[in-house]
Amino acid sequence: MNRFALFTVLFLGQLSSSVAATAKLPDSDQRGGTPKTLDTPWAFPEITSRAQWETRAREIRQHILVSCGLWPMPEKTPLKAEVFDRIERDGYTVEKVQFQPMPGFYLAGNLYRPAGKGRGPFPGILNPHGHWRKGRLEDQPSGSIAARCINFAKQGMVAFSYDMVGYNDTAQVPHSFASNPTNLLWNISLMGLQTWNSIRALDFLESLPDVDKMRLACTGESGGGTQTFMLGAVDSRLAAQAPIVMVSHSMQGGCLCENAPGLRLDYSNMEIAASVAPRPQLLVAATGDWTRATMEVEGPAIAKIYQLFNASDRMGYKIFNYDHNYNRTSREAVYEFFGRTLLKDYARTDWSESAYQKEPDEALRVWPENKLPADALKEPELIAALRQRANTAWDAMQPKDRESFDTFKKTMLPAWRHTLAVEIPEKGLLVESSKITRQDAHTTSDLFIGRGGRGDRVPVTLINPLRDDFRWIVVMVAPEGRSKYLDAQHNPKGLAKTFVEKRYSVVLVDPFLSTTADAPKRNHLAKYFSTYNRTDLQERVQDVITACAFAQTHGKGRRVLLVGSGSAGLSCLLAAPAAQAVAADYDQFSDDDSRLMEADLFVPGIRRIGMFQGAAALAAPNAVLVHNSGENFKAQWLKASYAAVNSIDALRIKADALGDAELVDWVAALPPR
Repeated sequence: MNRFALFTVLFLGQLSSSVAATAKLPDSDQRGGTPKTLDTPWAFPEITSRAQWETRAREIRQHILVSCGLWPMPEKTPLKAEVFDRIERDGYTVEKVQFQPMPGFYLAGNLYRPAGKGRGPFPGILNPHGHWRKGRLEDQPSGSIAARCINFAKQGMVAFSYDMVGYNDTAQVPHSFASNPTNLLWNISLMGLQTWNSIRALDFLESLPDVDKMRLACTGESGGGTQTFMLGAVDSRLAAQAPIVMVSHSMQGGCLCENAPGLRLDYSNMEIAASVAPRPQLLVAATGDWTRATMEVEGPAIAKIYQLFNASDRMGYKIFNYDHNYNRTSREAVYEFFGRTLLKDYARTDWSESAYQKEPDEALRVWPENKLPADALKEPELIAALRQRANTAWDAMQPKDRESFDTFKKTMLPAWRHTLAVEIPEKGLLVESSKITRQDAHTTSDLFIGRGGRGDRVPVTLINPLRDDFRWIVVMVAPEGRSKYLDAQHNPKGLAKTFVEKRYSVVLVDPFLSTTADAPKRNHLAKYFSTYNRTDLQERVQDVITACAFAQTHGKGRRVLLVGSGSAGLSCLLAAPAAQAVAADYDQFSDDDSRLMEADLFVPGIRRIGMFQGAAALAAPNAVLVHNSGENFKAQWLKASYAAVNSIDALRIKADALGDAELVDWVAALPPR
């Protein structure tokens, strides 16, 4: 009998279906290897059913919104849009546009409308641009924003082209907006701002009386292609989209405006683009850039998702023999796609681009002399406004009763999952035994646990008293790992020994990189690191959650108590929703950006979920003990949450550190289930 089978017989008995006894853990933890980058190749996941994809697509949408600092969705304040300086041409008109996606921040662009085709309503097409030197004003053979907008208008569609942040008229903040890494703590990013601009641009387009709200679409190239599929993923109002030369299995985007914190931990541009299925979509690729494999890789992978919806006819992909572009050939492919999709013009066979003449730059500029409105916010003011917007939304969710607590939990539990990039394993939990010993009063099992397909291999030690009272199974986490609770003979010591003597089972954990002397020094502030890689703390919180899931499986009816000592108490507070009770050392933590930016505590977006207190609030009404809190622990949210569910007695906050005897007494006093 192999070691794993022996462990199963001796200790686990009838395993829950959440433990995969036949799968195999990797020989070593794979998570500390070479970090992923924007150029790391991706494979599309194996999807076998429509229901499976619909669940994943919902997760993708949530993840994008959380990553971009848009969860919960901010209030849509009045746009205060102005449309002016109309120019009339043969078959179309051009106007200048300005509006405020949020108070004090201005977005500018140009509106192209059909002329001589009645009053509509017409389809409305958003036109974000790529990283052209002249932005929306670019007009050259490889790409012209004016060309496509004029032709859309001539064909009977309203087209709106608008600036990327830092381009042309939208230059009150630079295209390097929010590059100070402390903004990552709030998920404030250039990509988040541009995604919000696109949402509000769609609001503007939808508000026009000559635009059909049911026929809205978006197309853009390169960075504008990123904006296109990002908008489609988060806003179902788009009836069709055509991202150009950007949906790739390899290069994912080389600019701040394409790399939100945490965005591509698990999802590539392929999946983000596929998340809109079954809404119509056309990919246009080029042989001379990173989309060169579209006909073999990206296109077929996304097409398989459309097949699950019996909507193969709504998805197309083409490639042309050019360098990175949105040239006439590519534009004409989009004219035909939108013409058939939005105009329902199936009879037309010639979608050639008609001749056009771009207006001079000064005729299209909203503020040709860069004289923005007096209330236009500078970068520090805009960042402060975004932080205040987040704080206001958080304050508005403070629970007052059971109903408001349920609303808070429904909103913030997904934010917790996506911010920490964690999951509570419900299936696919892997367990492997390496050593089993039996003492006079307990058995000790050294194990490795992990999740199928995740590459994790977490060392744990399970200590079972021979006479178990079956009340608690205690998961214990310390900064130095299991060594804090095991003596030289591998017997429990300290608090672990006390718990075993109280006849509680104990699980000791070595979280990610916590005990490896030569652990790789991962640069969490390297370029786009947190877009593609989990931070050390995110990995450790997941390991704690995985240990709780293992304990729950092994528990045979026992409740899981999570105990964190020293700085590991902070990890345990973040993992609180995964346990039935938590006792966490707050380690006299000071709420300071400089401390939160250090590698052991860095998590993008942590301030958006209320930090450690916000995560612990999600555990209500389960018992939570926070000790060694010092004078810096802000308990308002925790107390409000527990009061809202009539469980204030289940919450205890102690400024001083508690000794082992006091912790054991607290556990003993917990009420029966």
